[in-house]
Amino acid sequence: MASTVGRAVGATASYVDDRTSIAGFVKFFSRKLFPDHWSFMLGEVALYSFIILLLSGVFLTAYFVPSVTPVIYEGDFVTMKGVEMSEAFASTLHTSFEVPGGLLMRQIHHWSALLFTAAIVTHMCRVFFTGAFRKPREINWLVGFTLMILSLAAGFTGYSLPDDVLSGNGLRIIDGVTRSIPIIGTYTSYWLFGGEFPGEALIPRLFTAHILLVPGLILGLIALHLFLVFLHKHTQYPGGGRTHRNVVGLPLFPVYTAKAGGFFFVVFGVVALVSAVFTINPVWNYGPYDPSPVSAGTQPDWYILFIDGGLRMMPGWIGSLPSEWVIGGYTLSWNVLVPAVIVPGIFFGFLALYPWLEAWATGDRGEKHVLDRPRNAPVRTSIGVALVTFYVILVLEGSNDIVANLFHMSLNDLTNFFRVSVFLLPILSFLVTRRICYGLQRKDRELVLHGHETGRIVRHEHGEYIEVHQPLTDQEVWLRVSFDDIAPLEIDPEYNERGVRRRGHRWSRFKQGLSSFYFEKRVSPVTPAEREEAMHSHH
Repeated sequence: MASTVGRAVGATASYVDDRTSIAGFVKFFSRKLFPDHWSFMLGEVALYSFIILLLSGVFLTAYFVPSVTPVIYEGDFVTMKGVEMSEAFASTLHTSFEVPGGLLMRQIHHWSALLFTAAIVTHMCRVFFTGAFRKPREINWLVGFTLMILSLAAGFTGYSLPDDVLSGNGLRIIDGVTRSIPIIGTYTSYWLFGGEFPGEALIPRLFTAHILLVPGLILGLIALHLFLVFLHKHTQYPGGGRTHRNVVGLPLFPVYTAKAGGFFFVVFGVVALVSAVFTINPVWNYGPYDPSPVSAGTQPDWYILFIDGGLRMMPGWIGSLPSEWVIGGYTLSWNVLVPAVIVPGIFFGFLALYPWLEAWATGDRGEKHVLDRPRNAPVRTSIGVALVTFYVILVLEGSNDIVANLFHMSLNDLTNFFRVSVFLLPILSFLVTRRICYGLQRKDRELVLHGHETGRIVRHEHGEYIEVHQPLTDQEVWLRVSFDDIAPLEIDPEYNERGVRRRGHRWSRFKQGLSSFYFEKRVSPVTPAEREEAMHSHH
């Protein structure tokens, strides 16, 4: 039986190869080496979460009705019987309480959406802190960044579909944010909602975007992302024998393929378990959307919460100036425009362009295939921690009412604290993180020069007591010395030998200042001569 199946598979493979010449590609593909490290699984978690989203989304699409046409609910959920609601909300209740497995599939879809975005964000943090975005991977960083933005769009469009009070309030906020944009804001709002909010066109449009447009873009970018990973070869962590010109790892087939397949079922199992145990987005508790009530104590999903936090944090004034200006007949609502449009625009714009900003500021434009240890890039690591701190403060402010109630604090005092912290804590976290990185670098330097402390004390013949140190292995030394020692940029004097001021000197001084910001305070790696001298001294 087994031989018959084997012959059938072989014949099928030969038939396909004769007509596509795919064998060469499969052979090359299967021999591709991939380094093995647990942090590389973060990207896999994002991919598998998206697959779960597609599978559960196909199921839910069969029962969801994307319409705001009012109906009277007569389904199995007794509390809602006789209540007027939209067809979208009624179909959500029908899926949850009348379709076998419908509620579980809704929960799987929602939890996997949260995991998808969380995995992308965590994966981008890994890429940022290890410098995996450097040449030649700047474009792939931009692809990953776009995937993160699309994951936010996918989450928000799906979150808004049930047409319940919570999602309706979120759409009301988006309408206000859109209208705050000068000149085009009002027209954009009319186009999105098909007229005045809430309109009747938005739910069908969100449904089309959620099941067709956004997933299609995500699939295309995932394919491009994986293609660029294969094209540039995978990055690897520093270690013995690993350089910018080789890859140390396992072949894609059969080792990596088997591990990846098993890991998919692990992710799916965890998502299914969480979905079966923990309720998320119980829309029946909120009720159908009504523009008149505003529910307190409710927040959007965590990936949109930072915008809500910025809106709550922004005061109704800017110094002694009013928060709304009327210029040329257009009203500028600074208390909405700044926290919901300008600040996120600067934040995400900085993230998207950071690979080019760092390369320009440091002058380091060589190809990099070995990752940095975060401690060996102290300024970049400190910038990343400051950005994370800024984001976390906005998220906490988005839940300020819940935090205040949980810890029995004054809501106003908490908001005032966050208004100050959003400026001070990122700076403080930058300084503390940089100091820690320098301390860890000095510790590595001492270990390379003197070895591990053993706690064993030896007395010499002349009476001196010393502690015996155990030298590091070659692998341990390689890990601690294999990083670039980049000196700050040096520029020519402002005036040349004839006393003529050099052209573009101010710009050169600005670049020198940025280079000094990155590299002036640095701990150089131990050189072979320094280590040999230290070993001779210990001997």
